[in-house]
Amino acid sequence: MPIYTESDVDLSQLEGKRLAILGYGSQGRAHALNLHDSGADVVVGLRAGGASWEKAQADGLEVMTPAEAVADAELVAFLIPDIAQSALYEQIESSLKNGATLLFAHGFNVHFGTITPRDDLDVVLIAPKGPGGLVRRQYQQGKGVPCLIAVAQDNSGNAKAKALAYAHGIGGSRGGVLETTFAEETETDLFGEQAVLCGGATELVVAGFETLVEAGYQPEVAYYECMHELKLIVDLLHEGGLAKMHEFISETAQWGDLTQGPRVIDAHVRGKMKDILADIQSGVFARRWIEENGNGKPEYQKLMQADIDHQIEKVGADLRGKMSWLNEDN
Repeated sequence: MPIYTESDVDLSQLEGKRLAILGYGSQGRAHALNLHDSGADVVVGLRAGGASWEKAQADGLEVMTPAEAVADAELVAFLIPDIAQSALYEQIESSLKNGATLLFAHGFNVHFGTITPRDDLDVVLIAPKGPGGLVRRQYQQGKGVPCLIAVAQDNSGNAKAKALAYAHGIGGSRGGVLETTFAEETETDLFGEQAVLCGGATELVVAGFETLVEAGYQPEVAYYECMHELKLIVDLLHEGGLAKMHEFISETAQWGDLTQGPRVIDAHVRGKMKDILADIQSGVFARRWIEENGNGKPEYQKLMQADIDHQIEKVGADLRGKMSWLNEDN
């Protein structure tokens, strides 16, 4: 699929049109401020009286309730947590202008059918491949975080062009905008989080730490080897892939990587990854997560507390407290 850059953007698609940003968390704040700084007419839709309301106003943005914000908006971006989006859509659906564009940063609700947009609406996706803080910083530095783009409904015939103009407004066209589908973005994003980036990486770190501590090594040394130094490797991978990592680690580390890595990530682990992907593709994961939220998130809270209470967190907090540079304002 193609990758779009600044030269592919038709700026007229959103010129003089009001954009409503629903939510002011990590992505919401970054999108709203970047679009505002790009010259767009931005309004933020928030619950009246909340802390985010005052924060958005302090940032110099116009703030209204969600229903008020979308009433005159040509494009409405849903940037609140996935689980809250379907209820909010029900609340504001009747206030949406005929022919407006709905934009999502993650395809979860559209793909799994918890939101069924009106037929007259354009429905698009712009998913930055980085957290909101990075989206904002890169924009301010004249750079941009790459984005994914997808179209679920194209009532106007210009849905993709509008989404590209939005991506340009938040800086995404500087980094490149890769075309995908709602299904592909949703399923690969969930898989990456669960099997590799969050679930896989953190479980690997904790398992390595526990293995060393149980063998009698100092927890502090285990922390440095399994958690602290991970950033050094990730930075190399981010900058230049496997080739750069191999270039900047010792030959001993290279040999260990090439021969022992497959012993850890073996056929059994790959089979579990396929099971995780199957649960995502079938909707099993989505249904479980929606049900967990509906029950008040008891299992979520239990598992989160166990993570926070783990020995690696106590050791890490003490060691990081001695690293003054970690607290420097970036």
